[in-house]
Amino acid sequence: MSTQRSLLVTGGAGYIGSHTVKLLKSLGHKVVVLDNFVFGHRDAIVSDEVILVDGNVGDAALLDQLFSEHKFDAVIHFAAFAYVGESVENPLKYYRNNTAEPLTLIQAMVDHNCKAFIFSSTCATYGTPEIIPISEAETQKPINAYGRSKYFLEGVLQDCDIAHGIKSVFLRYFNASGCDPDGEIGEDHNPETHLIPLVLQAITGERDKLTVFGTDYPTPDGTCIRDYIHVVDLASAHEKALGYLLGGGDTIACNLGTGNGFSVKQIIETAEAVTGKKVPVEYGDRRAGDPAELIADPSRAKEVLGWEAQHKDPQAHIESAWAWIQGPTGGHYEK
Repeated sequence: MSTQRSLLVTGGAGYIGSHTVKLLKSLGHKVVVLDNFVFGHRDAIVSDEVILVDGNVGDAALLDQLFSEHKFDAVIHFAAFAYVGESVENPLKYYRNNTAEPLTLIQAMVDHNCKAFIFSSTCATYGTPEIIPISEAETQKPINAYGRSKYFLEGVLQDCDIAHGIKSVFLRYFNASGCDPDGEIGEDHNPETHLIPLVLQAITGERDKLTVFGTDYPTPDGTCIRDYIHVVDLASAHEKALGYLLGGGDTIACNLGTGNGFSVKQIIETAEAVTGKKVPVEYGDRRAGDPAELIADPSRAKEVLGWEAQHKDPQAHIESAWAWIQGPTGGHYEK
């Protein structure tokens, strides 16, 4: 998009949010980031021109002030809790944060006539799919509170399209991975649950070993297969969704993946090839709720948004993540 837009990015100091903010700023947009820094990092916002606001999406007075001052053309909503296991143990925390609080954000959009909402959703809304690769026609049957909290908000947004004319793109991510190729920003979660940083932390000795959960799945090597989507490609999908909505696009859901699947063992082998080091591995039992295979059918995103993943081989993901870990920050932001 060549036209400068005024954008509110919630959770923009998080992993995917910060990479998207960097892209949006490089394209000349005016960006306001709203983040409560429960998981986000101030150092992940690398442009001095980004307006960084410490606050919550459930703060009606703050939102009214921001919408009045900045006249947002669109909202890009990343802010959410995203630990599946925790969501099973503490579902109300997830429904409150991921479903209830964003209602205040959407109300602010209604009040200020902002009609474009880009939603960081998840393939977890599908639950255990019946058909692989997974298309948007797959029935949504989430199997945990994390997936269900996102599924419920998709439903709210569909209703707000009918009632208020707010148009949304639901971007259902598969396995986000990789880091900024410039090495400025990267992936730093606490606790870390994503496979690639866990593998690399085991290599550096930051953790004693990598635990692989299950080797008896009905896959070629017995370990789970996932579709790994580079964070830079995820960022570009949000920019494409922005252009689609502000160009008059209707509410739609799009899967974001590569269409390729790689097993846990394949990721480990690739990491060993990239780093030249062995991964200390312990093989354990399956975890409850882990499907054997999750691979996206991303054809709708290509057809409707004009988006396609550029990094389809996990080697590029691992190389960029390894560069971030080997860089001056050691793969961690200052707290």
